Amino acid sequence: MDECDAIVVGAGPNGLAAAVVLARAGLSVRVYERENIIGGGARTEELTLPGVLHDVGSAVHPQALSSGFFRAFELEKRVDFVVPEISYAHPLDGGRSGIAWRDLDRTADDLGVDGAAWKSLLGPLVDRADKVAQFAGSQVLQLPRHPLTLALLGLRILEQGTRGWGLRFREDLAPAMLTGVAAHAIRPVPSLATAAAGLVLATAGHARGWPIPIGGSRSIIDALAADLLAHGGEIVTGTEVTSIAELPKATVVLFDVTPRALSRIAGDRLPDGYRRALDRFRYGNAVAKVDFALSAPVPWTDSRLAEVATLHVGGTRTEMEASEADVAAGRHPKDPYVLVSQPTPFDPSRAPRGTHVLWAYTHVPRGSSEDRAEAITAKIERYAPGFRDTILASASRTALEMEQHNPNYIGGDIGGGDVTIAQLLARPVLSATPWRTAARGIYLCSSSTPPGPAVHGLGGYYAAMAALRDEFGVTRRPFLGLQ
Repeated sequence: MDECDAIVVGAGPNGLAAAVVLARAGLSVRVYERENIIGGGARTEELTLPGVLHDVGSAVHPQALSSGFFRAFELEKRVDFVVPEISYAHPLDGGRSGIAWRDLDRTADDLGVDGAAWKSLLGPLVDRADKVAQFAGSQVLQLPRHPLTLALLGLRILEQGTRGWGLRFREDLAPAMLTGVAAHAIRPVPSLATAAAGLVLATAGHARGWPIPIGGSRSIIDALAADLLAHGGEIVTGTEVTSIAELPKATVVLFDVTPRALSRIAGDRLPDGYRRALDRFRYGNAVAKVDFALSAPVPWTDSRLAEVATLHVGGTRTEMEASEADVAAGRHPKDPYVLVSQPTPFDPSRAPRGTHVLWAYTHVPRGSSEDRAEAITAKIERYAPGFRDTILASASRTALEMEQHNPNYIGGDIGGGDVTIAQLLARPVLSATPWRTAARGIYLCSSSTPPGPAVHGLGGYYAAMAALRDEFGVTRRPFLGLQ
């Protein structure tokens, strides 16, 4: 094919974000995707029954409304979102549940004796939610733009990331709720990394909510692809790039792949020392996932949960601590943490009338080949007796099958690499511009770069801006909004 200014390998959210930025800067851009369908971890497909749409990877998008890239892109004007009044919930035995309303005061009122403690922990962060989002979405090795916000967040990370995590609480609901969001990081709790993830997610839940795109995650991908094509970009699907030598001539090549894949594809274009650093990059533990088509809503013991899009089904803080420790030790928990999304109460277009969609995953050791459908089903049944009777069909994927679906999920690691403090500082290498590789014109733009996992487009945005500065002398961000 003809040469172009920029090539992007991988059409996931970060790859498409990079391509959009480059095309908006006036460059000729071509994207290569190994699958016949673009989207990577943000695809929506029929996995169980005809007409029932399941999010293959991510389902709920806390950063869709707060990401600096998506705000500049005006995603909220391009995609219809539903923002539930309840951001997430956490069922416990006996029909009790912790409910994280978008309204912080309402959440605190529901938590009774621990309400004031919840509000004192999260209130100062919610008041500075935009600054928290800016810090969470930035490169770590830069001077903080909002030092007071960083200090407030840092003190809370130290509290919730250490054995002092329960000192402010007297009952079990609030600690379980915090641990449920922290467990998104797929690491043992408590830890500084899980506390940081949990506090940022909880802050977003009270500030802007956790939005659900109508039509599934692919709606976000469709919006990115449409903008790229409208500005002269190309997307070539069904084409796997195994070597950089296979690509047409281009001034820059950006890779939405893992460090391991970059080392293999770029080969001797990269200096030996840099390749060794890429090969040392560590991958985290994994998920096993089940998608359900249901004949009725999940019969939660707490009927309020029927109107919740995201649930952390993990039991008490002590139970989740034990299950995550099992995963870290290479074991499959008997009583696992399960992350659940039920989109059809908010988006009936996902399934034919009378049927419902349920998305669920649990944490497993990296590289696991164990089918966890029964473990997931049993855990949901604990808080929703009769759930089994509603199942019309299901599609289960082991951790290894997750990687087969998406090679960026090494061993089933959906985060693009272990989320530790060290690997947030060096992701994948310690650098003020980690998206720039040690080879001229080659950039990395996946979730293996800052700010890490989630659908926010920022890895692609930062890589594209670095490429524009380095190779084309463009120092100002191109206009990304609607014309």
